[in-house]
Amino acid sequence: MPISESMVQDIVQEVMAKMQIAEAPAGKHGIFKDMNEAIEAAKASQKIVRKMSLDQREKIITCIRRKTKENAEILARMGVDETGMGNVGDKILKHHLVADKTPGTEDLSTTAWSGDRGLTLIEMGPFGVIGAITPCTNPSETILCNTIGMLAGGNTVVFNPHPAAIKTSIYAINLLNEASLEAGGPDNIAVTVEKPTLETSNIMMKHKDIPLIAATGGPGVVTAVLSSGKRGIGAGAGNPPAVVDETADIRKAAQDIVNGCTFDNNLPCIAEKEIVAVASITDELMHYLVSENDCYLASKEEQDKLVETVLAGGKLNRKCVGRDAKTLLSMIGVNAPANIRCIVFEGPKEHPLIATELMMPILGVVRAKDFDDAVEQAVWLEHGNRHSAHIHSKNIDNITKYAKAIDTAILVKNAPSYAALGFGGEGYCTFTIASRTGEGLTSASTFTKRRRCVMADSLCIR
Repeated sequence: MPISESMVQDIVQEVMAKMQIAEAPAGKHGIFKDMNEAIEAAKASQKIVRKMSLDQREKIITCIRRKTKENAEILARMGVDETGMGNVGDKILKHHLVADKTPGTEDLSTTAWSGDRGLTLIEMGPFGVIGAITPCTNPSETILCNTIGMLAGGNTVVFNPHPAAIKTSIYAINLLNEASLEAGGPDNIAVTVEKPTLETSNIMMKHKDIPLIAATGGPGVVTAVLSSGKRGIGAGAGNPPAVVDETADIRKAAQDIVNGCTFDNNLPCIAEKEIVAVASITDELMHYLVSENDCYLASKEEQDKLVETVLAGGKLNRKCVGRDAKTLLSMIGVNAPANIRCIVFEGPKEHPLIATELMMPILGVVRAKDFDDAVEQAVWLEHGNRHSAHIHSKNIDNITKYAKAIDTAILVKNAPSYAALGFGGEGYCTFTIASRTGEGLTSASTFTKRRRCVMADSLCIR
């Protein structure tokens, strides 16, 4: 989505004005110097929220949706400017997706049994104050999405955002509290600290008044949450493979895979990270990738330079994460055409640019001798994360076999990866996909506990 220079200037000026709010005194609009103080404020706010009717909660959520759309460009530009990752146009789309498709109170339901011995209900009740750890890859998107679902369930939330995205995160948290106040709700429905650290994260995770922790990030942070002694919802790493078999629409598969891979410069954890194609169609697929989808075919020498650059010293170079293909190529001395969107090459599954989750638009293509071999290689590449996977095929038996073998929280068939989040596909949006702990795509109901209410020998009016 192109943004004119005048629009850019207007956005920057508005951001600077709004950031006066982000630098307000501690305690203003959910921002505190001390994590314990933040938790106490969220605890006081939750006592109000839990007494609110669903209609009152929904009124706040409606205001959050509106303000998210109004601030989509500002938040998108702030995220890119602060972290250096992703692109503004796609981040704008992601904020609109959060506003339009994140479930609110409609996600809550009641189960009832009625019979000769009375009436029993299962209700979804709040946990209270939820602790949440959010990434720098989708900072404001995750905060806004989490808060809508958590608030719908009657909770408030304490965030410990990634320090690399703290300004964007503070802006989003201010927005949430402004929305609540405008809708007649309390301040501090979402809170954080001015300077999040590992220490503030540990205070949050160990605090007696936080019974549930939701972590969106890499395997390290999820492991820490699951070791906290609290109930944890963990959205960890993934390395989603896209399998293409001989029955697929090869031209469409190439287009879909590149569109999914390059969306926000490959930052979404669900995005295609590598391709496994059966040998009989690999050459045709490579042809469409390069000739029709603005992909740059990297030579062996260029692949080696990319490995040295993006995996410097055997570790992921954070300066490369979320960068566009042209920027990545410039880092290895290649002056690529302006239209280049993705870097492709063919290699074995063990190639470091294929086996590693990069979060940048580099697509290695692995050639498989047949479909069974493709499945076996894709399962290996997914590394047991059980996060996301993709397939392009018109063979239902092949799709079924792959789905059972890969066993991921998300499986997208014959579409770009972002269809999984309701963008070009059915279903709701979330930015916390709990593959590791089994909740899958989280929503308001995920952030509630089940409570059974029994009335014996009464209220059955059959």
